[in-house]
Amino acid sequence: MENLVNFESLFGGIYKKKKVVVTGHTGFKGSWLSIWLEKMGADVYGYSLPPVSQPSHINLLDTKINQVHADLRDAETMLDFMNKVQPDIVFHLAAQALVRPSYDDPVETFSTNIMGTLNVYEACRKVDSIKAIVNVTSDKCYENKEWIWGYRENDRMGGYDPYSASKGMSELLTASYRNSFFNIQEYGNSHHVLLGSGRAGNVIGGGDWAVDRLVPDMMKAAHEGKSVLIRNPKATRPWQHVLEPLSGYLVLGWKLLEGNQAYADGWNFGPDMGSNLSVGEISKLSSKIWDAVIPEFSKNKSEHHEANLLMLDCSKANKIMKWKPVWDITETLDRTIGWYKNYYENGIINTDKDIDNYVASAKKMKIEWAK
Repeated sequence: MENLVNFESLFGGIYKKKKVVVTGHTGFKGSWLSIWLEKMGADVYGYSLPPVSQPSHINLLDTKINQVHADLRDAETMLDFMNKVQPDIVFHLAAQALVRPSYDDPVETFSTNIMGTLNVYEACRKVDSIKAIVNVTSDKCYENKEWIWGYRENDRMGGYDPYSASKGMSELLTASYRNSFFNIQEYGNSHHVLLGSGRAGNVIGGGDWAVDRLVPDMMKAAHEGKSVLIRNPKATRPWQHVLEPLSGYLVLGWKLLEGNQAYADGWNFGPDMGSNLSVGEISKLSSKIWDAVIPEFSKNKSEHHEANLLMLDCSKANKIMKWKPVWDITETLDRTIGWYKNYYENGIINTDKDIDNYVASAKKMKIEWAK
């Protein structure tokens, strides 16, 4: 399907021949974003710790990404890297991204997600080539009151567990830098950087082997012929394919690179309401797609607090960005589980194919970024 899509024309053609830094490129989201940017003709530079999982999605991809393995908390190395690359735009995805491990090592979680982000911003202040920054946080940045409606971008930041709190704090840090150093009113005078942030829900897709995540846990267990214990089956989340929020981040980067100051803000990128399903529902649907998935539901309460209900209101991105989801939950699960099944049974990596089909679906829907 790729021959039907001119990738270099996507997002107004803004990414062709641009130098793009992706922090966290060895992670799940970062690896998908890096390969998509590369397909659009960008020069991609990744900055991240080495992959923690084996196998690793980034290492399975046929890519020419320029990679540096280093720690976000090393401010000197970060600045040296940015100075050498002289990027046009930075997508900051690197983070300690899991709730339960954040209880085990809160110091690493806070230092990586706060001080690491601070080091990225400080480096960006000192490198004149940079015109735009997209900071990626999480839907868990909001103070969760277990509301039955979605959180909007102007709702209060918060977080019960260390991971969620660190993401709320990252958003506060972003707002502070936007006001203090990348002020919209001073844009074009005292500085030339626009800073935006993206907040997404529970993201699934092929190539995620992180520990303590529902879909990777189910896929690994299915491959090994084992059942998988579902610890919080009633918890409801906004499930979406990894390409959905990435398209949002790329729209945001596009508008910021064009100098559109109205986009230097926080943005939600979540699925339609029909994709807000419980963990139990997702596991049952997955077992219908791949019968090797055998969920067992835990009757024991988790030792750590985890939110039961969390949804996003994405009307701001829908109306202003003209962004909207492309795949519903059925397509999302089919693509995700199909990716793992193809990998485990045939050694086939469907990443390129999934991106091609996602873009083709977006073009068919006449979504603005895909024109």
